[in-house]
Amino acid sequence: MGMSLYERLRAALTNRTPGPGATPVHVGDPRFDHWEIVRDFADLRTARAWHQSLGEIGIEAVLTADWPLDRFGHGDISLRVQAEDWSEAELHLSNLEP
Repeated sequence: MGMSLYERLRAALTNRTPGPGATPVHVGDPRFDHWEIVRDFADLRTARAWHQSLGEIGIEAVLTADWPLDRFGHGDISLRVQAEDWSEAELHLSNLEP
């Protein structure tokens, strides 16, 4: 028997892979403790935009937080890059600031 319309919509909405605006935040993940912090943010939307900017120039970056974000996407979010990419990331992001 086929899936109902509700089941198809639910599957379509919940099985999506993250795009640039849906970058995950790694909460309490020790794998990134040795990565350098480039910027800190208070809201997820801004952090994802800056993360996307680094990805567009080929710099691998992650978003991390020590604690889960609130339901509005607010918290202490760090944008991190590997140590060898820090200066290039810093230069690029500094040119974006007003």
